[in-house]
Amino acid sequence: MKQAQKASKLELAENSFEVIAREWFVRHAPNWKENHSSKIIARLEKDIFPWIGARPIAEIAAPALLATIRRIEARGALETAHRALACCGQVFRYAVSTGRAERDPTGDLRGSLPPVKRDKHFAAITEPKKMGELMRDIDG
Repeated sequence: MKQAQKASKLELAENSFEVIAREWFVRHAPNWKENHSSKIIARLEKDIFPWIGARPIAEIAAPALLATIRRIEARGALETAHRALACCGQVFRYAVSTGRAERDPTGDLRGSLPPVKRDKHFAAITEPKKMGELMRDIDG
């Protein structure tokens, strides 16, 4: 009986969110620029692993994931929250494809985060004469 419990605990540890996320990262990182990959792993290590990293991935439900993402949102990093949720979705889909999770709960969270507001407008030249001047200046 104790051996079965020990084996079960070992299997759960091997199928933790963090273990699977790191495996997913190692598999995909060679295809990314170093700047991109370093941001992804840093985001996981800072914002995701401390809260759900040790939990078995198959047991992580949408409410637990949302609570983790809401921590990021609460500090005012809404775009980071959206990116972290998308990253978690990729990890969950990897776990599903490797037979360690039944489903990806991130789909259940669509619409749970407010959209990122992009209210920065950039100056634009709309008059043809001024556009010509700009083009001549660039050319010169």
